[in-house]
Amino acid sequence: MTSRKYTAPLYALTIFCSAFLLFQVQPLISKCLLPWVGGTPNVWTTCLLFFQAVLFGGYVYAHVLSRRFRPGYQALIHIGLLCVAAIWLNILPADEWKPTGDEPPVTRILLVLGATIGLPYFLLSTTGPLLQSWFARALPGRSPYRLYALSNVGSLLALLSYPFVFEPLIGMADQAAWWSRGFLLFAGLCGVCAYQVTRLASAEDDVAAPATPMDAAGAESSDAPVTAQGGRVWQWFGLAMTASVLLLATTNQVCLDVAVVPFLWVVPLGLYLLSFILCFDSDRWYHRAGFGLAGAVSMVLTTAWLMQDAGVSLVLQVLIAFGALFLACMVCHGELVRIKPGPERLTLFYLVVSAGGAAGGLFVGVIAPLLFPLYLEMHLSIAVCCVLTLGVYLHSQRLRDGATSPLLKWGAVATIAVVLVTLQSQATKLLAKSIDIRRNFYGVLRVELQEPGDPLDATYNLRYGRILHGVQFAAEERRDWPTAYFGPGSGVGRTIHALQAERPALRIGIVGLGIGTLAAYGRETDAIRFYEINPDVVTIARESFTFLSDTPSTVEIVPGDARLAMEREAPQQYDILILDAFSGDAIPTHLLTEESMKVYEKHIAPGGVLAVHISNLHFDLRPVAAALADSAGYDFSMLAFRGDSGSGQVSSLWMIATKEAPLLQTPSLREITRDKPAERTLWTDDFSNLFARLK
Repeated sequence: MTSRKYTAPLYALTIFCSAFLLFQVQPLISKCLLPWVGGTPNVWTTCLLFFQAVLFGGYVYAHVLSRRFRPGYQALIHIGLLCVAAIWLNILPADEWKPTGDEPPVTRILLVLGATIGLPYFLLSTTGPLLQSWFARALPGRSPYRLYALSNVGSLLALLSYPFVFEPLIGMADQAAWWSRGFLLFAGLCGVCAYQVTRLASAEDDVAAPATPMDAAGAESSDAPVTAQGGRVWQWFGLAMTASVLLLATTNQVCLDVAVVPFLWVVPLGLYLLSFILCFDSDRWYHRAGFGLAGAVSMVLTTAWLMQDAGVSLVLQVLIAFGALFLACMVCHGELVRIKPGPERLTLFYLVVSAGGAAGGLFVGVIAPLLFPLYLEMHLSIAVCCVLTLGVYLHSQRLRDGATSPLLKWGAVATIAVVLVTLQSQATKLLAKSIDIRRNFYGVLRVELQEPGDPLDATYNLRYGRILHGVQFAAEERRDWPTAYFGPGSGVGRTIHALQAERPALRIGIVGLGIGTLAAYGRETDAIRFYEINPDVVTIARESFTFLSDTPSTVEIVPGDARLAMEREAPQQYDILILDAFSGDAIPTHLLTEESMKVYEKHIAPGGVLAVHISNLHFDLRPVAAALADSAGYDFSMLAFRGDSGSGQVSSLWMIATKEAPLLQTPSLREITRDKPAERTLWTDDFSNLFARLK
């Protein structure tokens, strides 16, 4: 039998290991699934919904197991499940799970997660409350809440180490192998804990856990029913749900405008966990008045940020959005700790908190897209958090001074009113100027009519979030002009014209439909084949724009992820294959890997061209595109065009790669050719790091 003096370290190590594995696998498996569904921000949201739901299930399991079964049966059941998970452990999904293009992406993601990581993640999620319950039995009188703070330290370390250590240094296959070894270690440690609790528990412990005096953090241990204590179960639930909604809404908004990268997943989740760590470690970290006031100010700044365009610097976006998230979470979790129960209700408390977190994930991932045409859950969470933080601040002042200053009270009311009116005004303005709005798993698409002074300059614009994805002139005489990143002055426009000058017919493949602008280059003898994963993009291109209907070329649209579609189909013999599939402001990484280049080579005709759109506000993709061309033995040029507002063209950067070097010496291409990057960054399906390409 393990000595009692090793009990606390054993439990601490087991819980730390469990928490580390629990949060290390989240970005790993989510990144693995990104290429299958187009690299959209909602991949992470859906994965978090799964993780939160399974976490809630784990807490239900821990609560029922600790309340309804004797310690010996608890240990036997838990060890049995650990053995099953260890035997069938294989967390990376097989190719058979890849979507075919016609199934709902949310359903596919949830099924894959359930089949691969489901049982191991479920067992890891039970560890916190279950082992803390066992700890309270093994060491009566010792507060288990410090173990909760320790578990969050492990979670935070896992998250922060992923983008800075594991992602840049280790491929996904090796990451999965090391994670599996860690799970086996955890299973062994958990088995020792299970064995020990059956030996250390006294006869009376077999019936019910002992009532533990008030812990060091001041948790109450009243025997009164929890529901009679001011409805605190609902307070636990509401505070946990508020923090969860803000976490997911903030992450969605930033990824929408920047890119879908693990770094922008783990930083907000890490801050969310840090607030848990600080608040559950000791009440000295949470000062009601300070965090209440700072949280309110941060909500005002976040409101101002949402009013800006997508050109705001990444650093400023991260500081404002993630800073506000942390301050609001400190208020939510600080207040949560102030009303936490004693250890005798520990598993119920964690069960309700996890239910609140899962409800937040369900709201953002499933309910909000059905309720709101835009990403208004961010607006809603800001409004709720502004009310909450100012309410906490005023309550703190009232407790200190015996009354609230009228100036403070009316100042708080005015601040809340300004935030609410501003958010409402912005949402109303976006809705009013939008001709068509469509929201689905892949994001929010808006069609706007821009009407400057001259009617000839009026345009219909397509936006994905705040990013411009297409422009068409409204005037009849201009509506067939190629515009935006695809105008005649752009790298791709000049390349198409150069090819058309020497070839009577072109077969053109285009990854990413947008509004179909590139169809404007088509001749009667040309055939154009678009690949598009988002069905709403296809609908908008056909109903709100006319490039597809006006072109004399033969046009075909292939639904689903372009790479998966090209892997399945016969060689298409494209004279030019154009990559323009953007999610937010960054091209999905799976379209820029060495393996993807082999797929493209299969479809590019001899003497054909690969054109890659790499314009970006935040990332320098030139070394990645250059390495892609080098890996296939292609010569290439970087073509930068500054734009021309009079003709609706914006600045763009394209890489044009081909084995026909004379094409790159065409005068029109040479005119905008820029120096090749000295650096090369070759991505593979197993290893890519978009964060390293930050400008």
